[in-house]
Parts: sequence; structure tokens; C-alpha cells
Amino acid sequence: MQAPTDQATTAARRETVSIKDVKKFFGPTRALDGVSFSAVEGEIHAIVGGNGCGKSTLAKVISGILPIDAGAVTVLGETPNSPAESRAIGISTVYQEVLVADESTVVDNVFMGSDALFTKSVAYDEKVARTARLMRDLSGEDVDPHGLVGNLPLGLKQWITIARGMLSAPRLLILDESSAALDFDSTERLFQKMRDLRDGGATILIVTHRIAELVRIADRATVLRDGRDVAVLEKQDITERNLLAAMTGEEPDAAHGSLVAPQPQSDEITMRADGLVLWPNGKSFDFELRKGEIVGVAGLDGQGQDSFVRVLAGVQSAEAGLPFIMTAQGEATPVRDLSDAVAGRVAYVSGDRKREGIFASLSIFENMVMPLYAQKKSGGVLGLIDWETLNTIFDRETRNLMIKFGVKSDRITSLSGGNQQKVLIGRGFAQRPNTIILNDPARGIDVGAKSELYKHLRSFAESGRSVVYMSSEIEEFVGFATRVIVFRDGAPFDAFDGRRFDTKRVLEAMFGQTDCSGLDTVYGLTPTRSANAGDSVTPRDRSIGSVFYPPADGSLPPIRVVQTQPDPVKAFDRSKIRVVEFGRDGQIVRQGRP
Repeated sequence: MQAPTDQATTAARRETVSIKDVKKFFGPTRALDGVSFSAVEGEIHAIVGGNGCGKSTLAKVISGILPIDAGAVTVLGETPNSPAESRAIGISTVYQEVLVADESTVVDNVFMGSDALFTKSVAYDEKVARTARLMRDLSGEDVDPHGLVGNLPLGLKQWITIARGMLSAPRLLILDESSAALDFDSTERLFQKMRDLRDGGATILIVTHRIAELVRIADRATVLRDGRDVAVLEKQDITERNLLAAMTGEEPDAAHGSLVAPQPQSDEITMRADGLVLWPNGKSFDFELRKGEIVGVAGLDGQGQDSFVRVLAGVQSAEAGLPFIMTAQGEATPVRDLSDAVAGRVAYVSGDRKREGIFASLSIFENMVMPLYAQKKSGGVLGLIDWETLNTIFDRETRNLMIKFGVKSDRITSLSGGNQQKVLIGRGFAQRPNTIILNDPARGIDVGAKSELYKHLRSFAESGRSVVYMSSEIEEFVGFATRVIVFRDGAPFDAFDGRRFDTKRVLEAMFGQTDCSGLDTVYGLTPTRSANAGDSVTPRDRSIGSVFYPPADGSLPPIRVVQTQPDPVKAFDRSKIRVVEFGRDGQIVRQGRP
């Protein structure tokens, strides 16, 4: 069943959300400046815009969390004034931050807020059973309801917050950047759940910066700019070009798609790792990072790519092996911890800003320049902090990354989530590193800021420095990454040349459907050794199958995996997927269990 998209049919359905001329101020900041918005039952309605345009504020107003300063709000025939009132009338919200209690169990996190102070909504055994079913249904894997959430990866924590929002079969579901921590496969499962709810008559509001997702999932899209609604696009008009034009007020620049990934001018190594093992009983591998290149790192959620970049940055230890920073004299300095990395001028930017990035009680200024306090001093033996230099650095980075804020002394929590992430990226650049390692840094930032980030990183690499860039959005690597390494089962699985980058082939590798032949090439794990060896490889026997795609429509379609022979790799696959066999006529012959 397809959701109706023409304006006449949309108008005929019952209106569930009505926002008229709403204003919301935070001191001098006009978060919402006369916004009008409406949504109807049985539709997926996207709220789009740049960082700081008011998207999350609008979502919180609809949820009853924030009171308005002017205007009118009607949701499901009521005006909710608190989260409790919102829940009572059928509103569920999944917020931008991954809000979980790490010290509590999965079941307690999923049912958080569902019980009254002295009474329970359902028996505990039923909660456990429902949690197990819901997490299996959403995440595609078995999650122990009694396990502590703090031991889970970020992607599963995100699923817990989504499960909490879907627990009560809401009439209105608001998803504020809820796919930001999810990989491609997980996002597809979320989309199917959204379609199921929509087809059952619910209203889904989705806030996201992933424009490729909006093109595939949204029935309508409202675009905000500077706290005002500037456009409402119907299904047939939701394209990347139209969205970017409405968000920026300008025609989008098509130059990014024609860019060529930076190429190193020499084989000089800036970092290397020998015999690295990320998981217990995992495969060992070597790695080289050359000056002047951008290495992209990809993989399905939980396949070891996150551990790899954290080990390189000294944030966590490997099971075996060490990364080394190579000096100009050819000496190798081991990276055992974060202090070793900082001393070797390696900067790390985390995408999990709440847990690893921001200092919530400190100001915007302090969050960006605090690592520089020890370096930027004046006054000789007095060791006075050079505030003038730090202010210059702060102004430069906020201007380069287009960070929107009131005054620099405001707490960082006064910023939107995307602008908080930009502060962390600015902190990395402010340290003037030789190597910068970024762990899904663009999660939650808008397309304009992404474009600026890519520009800075390209310039950074072209100046002879190095970048390791992990992303859950493989489209980010097009025209940007020198080479891309795909991880699977805790180790590199395949590698691809950024000059001939094919997103479909990378997706095949993420699902274990390539022959691993890229690892030993000049764009693989150790480019200098492969070049000296004449680039000779012995590919793995490709008996695993292949991947078919429908005609291209500008977006990434769901994957259909053809199984021709049993795949020995899948026996050790930590992320289970459904395997479907198709006949020559394209009809399903056999469908396995996930």
C-alpha cells in the first residue's frame, strides 16, 4: 500500500497536527519565528532544514515539552502541555540524543516512563518478553533484555530509544534524527516500521539531515530556514535539488559530485599498524596511512570499524598489536593511549557527542578551546592563558564551520545537536594536528556544514596531512575518500579505490558479497607494500552470490541477496540478515529465516 501523496487526497484526511504562527525564543535567539505547520493521519511528514533552523524545537513544541511564546498548537485535537499529557493522547517522541541509562537493563530502559510511581503497567515477565520481541523485530538480532545498556554499541542504544517510542503503538510518532546512529541495513528496517505505522493510520514526523532518506520515505516535507517555514513539498517534488534550494535559498552547487578524491604525492607513511587484532580470536591485519590521503572506513553497524578508528586514536586498546606514529626521521612512536596520540599530533573527533564529546556544564568557547589551554600561554613563568589567541582560534573555527550560537559564554547545551557536533569538529581542527581521525563526525549536521567539512578535510589532506574518516553514510565517500576500507567480523573485508568509487560495490562488501581482492592492492590496507609487490593478489573464490538492483532512481534501493552456494563467511556473521533466492524471472524461489 502506497500512501496518497496528491494534495486533494491529503486535504481529505483528518488533520492531526496544526501549528499556526508559533514563536519560541531562548533569550535573544529566535528558535521559531512565526512557524506554521500541519500534518494529517496516514502520512510520513519530514521536517527539514539546516542546523539551528528550529527543527528540534518544533518537534519539542509538538511533544508538549516546550511552551510557546506566541501562536497556537493543536495536536490530535488537544494542546499538550507536558510529556505526560502527550503520552496520554497518543504522542511518542524519539529524541535526537540517545537517551538511555547505561547502568540499567535493556528492559528497564525500554519501559522507562511507562509505569506510575506506585503501580506497574504490566507484569515484569511480560515486559521481558515484549522487550525481547520488539528488539529482535527492530534490530534484527537477539538482545538480552537483562543485559546492561552500557555494554551495548551506539546503534543498539538507538534501537532501545526507538523501541521505547513504538511501545504504545502511537497515533503520532516523532523521530528526531533517530536514524543518525543507524547503518544502511538498520535504517531500512526502521523505514519499514514507519510504513507499517503510516498504513495503519498513524502520523509520522521525521527530522533528519540525510536527504537521500527523505527522497525515499517522506510523503511530504516542510522546510524550515532561520526559524520560519519556507516551503512544503509534495512526494513528487521531494528531490535533493529542491530540498537544498529551499534550505539554502540558492540553487545547489553540483561541484561536489565532480570532485576527485585527494591523492598522496608520495608514499611517506604517517601512521602504521602491524598485527592489529580488534576482537578476541579475530583476524590480524596491517595498516598504513600515507601523508596527503583521506581513508574512508565503512561497514554495517558493529562490524569492528568503530573499534579500528578508536584504536588508531588511542581511545581504546586493541586485543593485539599497536598503531605507530611515524616521525620525519623514520622513527615509530607507539600509540598506547590518548595522551600518546595527542603528543604525536593526532586528533580524534567522536560522533557520540553526549558520551565522548561535550562537557555539558561548560560554555561553547570552553568546549572548543579547552585542549589548547596548556599550549597557548603567555607571561613567561606565570603561565597565563593567552585569551587573545584562543579567541582568534574560536572565531576562525566557528566561522569556517558556520556554527550558529548566541554568545560564546552560553552553555554548549544551548546549541542544537548539529551545532554541538560542529563545535567538536572545530575542536579537532583547532589542535592543528598532522592526522585527524573522525568517527562518524557528520551525524546530525546539515548538508551545508557537511560540504564545508569536506572542503576543510580535502584542504587538510592536500597540505600533506592525513585523515581517517569513518561514516555510516557511504555516499559521503564519493569524490572525497582516497580509498575506502570495509570492515566485517571485526577485521577489514575489502577495499576500494576512491577514484572509481561505486556505492553498490561497497554495499555488496558490507554484506560479505565481494571477493576481498581489494585488500592487497595499492588502494588496500598497505599501499606501499602492495606497490612494491607489483599489486599481485589472489582473490577469494567468489561463490557467495551477487546482488541485484532495480533501475536507478537517484536513491539507494533495498538489497536483494542471491545465495548460490552456502557461504562459509556467514557462519561467523555477527549481524544476521535475511537471505532470499530469486529465479531467472525475478520471482522469489526460496526465502530463508533471518
